[in-house]
Amino acid sequence: MINLRFVTSDRSPISRLIQFAQYGFWASHVEAVMLDGKLLGAHVEDGVLERPSDYDVGQFTRQLFVSLPAEEEKTAAFYKFLHDQIGKPYDRTAIAAFVARRNWQEPDSWFCSELQAAALVACGWF
Repeated sequence: MINLRFVTSDRSPISRLIQFAQYGFWASHVEAVMLDGKLLGAHVEDGVLERPSDYDVGQFTRQLFVSLPAEEEKTAAFYKFLHDQIGKPYDRTAIAAFVARRNWQEPDSWFCSELQAAALVACGWF
């Protein structure tokens, strides 16, 4: 099983801007729930890291946990891909990429949803 966490905050201008850019989709951040319960995702402040499950308590007004069915091999490949990305920087060209058509699968840096999508592709879920 692959587990993801989607969150947003109605109080954060950044979250509201992301929601606007997504035509109202309510989530502004996504990260993987690792097998040990930690959260692995990409943040603008410090790039791709694994964080404690309570690192952002009180920062978001909504969260949704989603489980994707996957065979054991795909699940292992998903989490291995993510683990191998730890330490990579945040994809600061992400906003320009929507206009400039940057290849989101270039593995040099990540923003939150491209990291999770790349992991799903890498494990064969898509």
